[in-house]
Amino acid sequence: MSTIETSGSYAKVNGLEMYYEVHGQGKPLLLLPGAVSGVNTAFGNLIPLLATDRQVIALEFQGYGHTADIPERPLSYEQFADDVIDLLHMLNIREADIFGYSTGAGVALQIAMRQPALVSKLILASVTFNSSGRHPELIGLEALLTTEGMKGTPYEAEYLNTAPRPQDWPRHLEKVTAFNKRMQEWSADDIRKIKAPALIIAGDADIVRLEHVVELYKLLGGGSMGELSMPDSQLAILPGTMHTTLTKKTNLLMAMIPGFL
Repeated sequence: MSTIETSGSYAKVNGLEMYYEVHGQGKPLLLLPGAVSGVNTAFGNLIPLLATDRQVIALEFQGYGHTADIPERPLSYEQFADDVIDLLHMLNIREADIFGYSTGAGVALQIAMRQPALVSKLILASVTFNSSGRHPELIGLEALLTTEGMKGTPYEAEYLNTAPRPQDWPRHLEKVTAFNKRMQEWSADDIRKIKAPALIIAGDADIVRLEHVVELYKLLGGGSMGELSMPDSQLAILPGTMHTTLTKKTNLLMAMIPGFL
């Protein structure tokens, strides 16, 4: 994991002191991290590359990294989306491209469904829109979301080095576990109504089922024969790639993201 030079700020959003960073100049590209990631573990390798010709805005959700938790408020896709929407309004950003990874990709979908005018293009890396899209073996990985299971990982180190209350790490992992156990059932009709072109990315050894990824691609306008009608949305399956390494595959990602955007 590379370490990026941060230029962080805090915004008062829905009772949060939400942390965000701004890198580069140009059209806004919003980065939304996932799982137990903060900005650096999710996008540390990519930000210097993406920020060469874009204004990259990377943030951390409630309880993640620099953004302190609200103990009585559960974690949810809907609340995360509300927080991000309010941050964009506060920053006077009327439209942006959004790159979401894992949980962040689900949040990006929520924003596109609820506030379509805010979204120009979507990059959705390792995303589900209902619980059936999760790999059946994922339960084994989620069992490791304990202080012992995460001991010595980059995620633990990032949290302990950035969180306002590092001692909240065990409680944060409990809240993430509860969040992951919530059923996710988003309407295919609502997904189909999204008009923003999407680049959908997954690893070939990811935590999402590849059949589910293809289903989402079709719901977002993909699947036609290009010689007759080239779809606006695109699909990429990265070879030899598991979930936790996806955003570190910079050579593969930078071969497709700039052209899509």
